[in-house]
Amino acid sequence: MSCDSSINSVFEDDELTQVLLTHEFKKGDILKLDESSTTTKIAENDICVVKLLVGPGNPGPADAPSTSAGIGIEIWLPSHENWNNRIHVLGGGGWAGGVHTSLTELAGLNGMAEIAGIENSVTANTDAGHTGNSGAFAMNPDGSINRSLWDDFSYRAIHEMAVKTKFLTAAYYAKEADYSYWDGFSTGGRQGHKEAQVNPNDFDGILAGAPAINWTNFITNELYPMVVNQRDLGGIPLTMGQLTLVGNKAIDVCDDVGGIDLGYITDLESCTYDPTLDTSVLCEMDGGDNATDDCFSMVQATAMNKIWYGQTTDGTVPSPSEHNGYSSSLNSGQRWFGLPRGTSVAAISGSIAGGPFFIASDLVALELQDPRYAVANFDPVFGIPGFINATNNGEDLWKELTYAELNEATFQGISLQSSFGDINTDNPDLIGFKSSGGKLLAYHGMADTLIAPQGTIHYYERVINEMGGLTEVNNFYKLFMVPAMAHGFSNGTTNPGANPPLPTRNQLFDVLVDWVENGIEPNSIEILSQDETKSRPICAYPTKAIYNSGDANQASSYSCQ
Repeated sequence: MSCDSSINSVFEDDELTQVLLTHEFKKGDILKLDESSTTTKIAENDICVVKLLVGPGNPGPADAPSTSAGIGIEIWLPSHENWNNRIHVLGGGGWAGGVHTSLTELAGLNGMAEIAGIENSVTANTDAGHTGNSGAFAMNPDGSINRSLWDDFSYRAIHEMAVKTKFLTAAYYAKEADYSYWDGFSTGGRQGHKEAQVNPNDFDGILAGAPAINWTNFITNELYPMVVNQRDLGGIPLTMGQLTLVGNKAIDVCDDVGGIDLGYITDLESCTYDPTLDTSVLCEMDGGDNATDDCFSMVQATAMNKIWYGQTTDGTVPSPSEHNGYSSSLNSGQRWFGLPRGTSVAAISGSIAGGPFFIASDLVALELQDPRYAVANFDPVFGIPGFINATNNGEDLWKELTYAELNEATFQGISLQSSFGDINTDNPDLIGFKSSGGKLLAYHGMADTLIAPQGTIHYYERVINEMGGLTEVNNFYKLFMVPAMAHGFSNGTTNPGANPPLPTRNQLFDVLVDWVENGIEPNSIEILSQDETKSRPICAYPTKAIYNSGDANQASSYSCQ
């Protein structure tokens, strides 16, 4: 099949699917659909781009984000002679909206162009049924739950993308793909887990990084540091200088391996650093000896312990010596896990933007079904007369939340799962995926700056308990925890000089391909620092890289145990 209007015939019997655009780029062409585009990226090889719209969407007032014509899907097809007989699709991020139905913009300039043009795999991505990156799409103009678009966002869009991509691939190349892979990070990691849980035959291999599973639990918890600011600190967040000081103090206390200070923490569970007991960070008026602007009052030091520990039902926090918040299971009264010590918490503590991480305030507004709890740019109706406070739905009412009210929002999010498309994606029963022969490789940075890594461990332990034990689970699902890695392939610690060894996305994808296609089971993966001076193994959970002897910055000094 050629890259032209003949592609329309592929979906002519599918009344819900419309081909919006088919466009061929020749090798060397600038990858733009409209002269107004400013991109200079060029096609590395001949590529065919197809945009689909899959209904029925959700009707409603014009310009309201809850109004949707359907799910946008963008598919990139290598030339017939270059195709490697694989499908390698990408997941989304945040609320996952995009420009997939636009006739002038391309969603695939960030990754898909390389996968189709260099890797030579068919690739695709979806806008999950909406265009903007705000949670406003999930609330109808009258404030009610938009169940249709919650379903699209949670599971339907990714399944439709898988089905349509396979169908088009088979028609375009006159043969089916040999292997099909999912590759997603954050929301994309959640989407990959949802596919394994709900549509286990869609993919042979799933690569899921920093998976945003436990959605309503961890995202409501992301608002907790801001509630701590309001209730304990008079609405004034800790400064970047304070966060750097206390984060690096924790690292200094807890980073020793083999007599070397690594500059990042590898054993987070045993790190019980407590700033309320550290006179070097406490202000002089609070019994400390720190006279700088970055010093901590006792109240601020306790607030830091609360942020590290995570949301509790009433805003209390135990002594770190009793429980530091880093565990595979929740402690009594602990609603969810905090970001570990040594991790930069600036993105969720208000220290950068002054306000909350917008997805957290979006979600609490959706849980409480009241847009006023969101920040000011949450506009479900874009000023349409006759609807709730139409000129500006977000009123920062999150600032008034008590600890008990935030706790209630968490419970409300859990109770609304059937209306939210089971967005938590925490079903531990993966028997369908196991039976399909699929392989799932998950990974999570231990210094993730947005999603507490303990939540992924918590889910993995539940899968082990559900699926007959570790040996059974390891046959098809492995989890790798990466010390010092952020919410992305970078240093997530407060120490800018840490230079930790980190994997790359391509490295992890190659490991998954070897597992699926060649039966090479990954039990450890050697990773390198960016300057290639440091290395270490990351080990399939629950094994850890245990120091034996030698240079603690070299992989040869460790074994997985």
